[in-house]
Amino acid sequence: MLHKSIGRILKIGVLLSTWGLIATVLLQILCRFTPIATPSWTEEASRLFFIYAMSFGAGLAMKNEYYVHLDMFFSQFPVKMQRMLVKIIPVVVLFLFVLMAIYSIQFVVLGIPEKSPSMGFNMGVAFFSMFIMAASISYYLWKRIQRNYKNSKA
Repeated sequence: MLHKSIGRILKIGVLLSTWGLIATVLLQILCRFTPIATPSWTEEASRLFFIYAMSFGAGLAMKNEYYVHLDMFFSQFPVKMQRMLVKIIPVVVLFLFVLMAIYSIQFVVLGIPEKSPSMGFNMGVAFFSMFIMAASISYYLWKRIQRNYKNSKA
């Protein structure tokens, strides 16, 4: 249940962020070809929508294993070392993303008193995207480590 809910939240986040990005960029384009002045907030909004789309999408990419693999390099190792690397690399990456999640919370707190230049919201909102990315990647990495452990037992 939790697994499906996390996936749904990430998918909805990607869709809303992407549609927001498309809308703000279309508004910028429309304003450039008409006498209407381009609102100053559109550049910052499109940047924020892009950042959030990438943050939500990062966890989904980890879930579906869409990241680049260096198979040509990896296949040069002996089979025993390949098996070891398949177990070790996700653990190391998980450790790094858990660290990122922890420190991103501190970054969000530091950004709360700061205001965005053109939109006026607190920058903790923008910095929260780092936590979303780190937490979602950590979650799906943990699931992969569990799956790898179960498969190695069988």
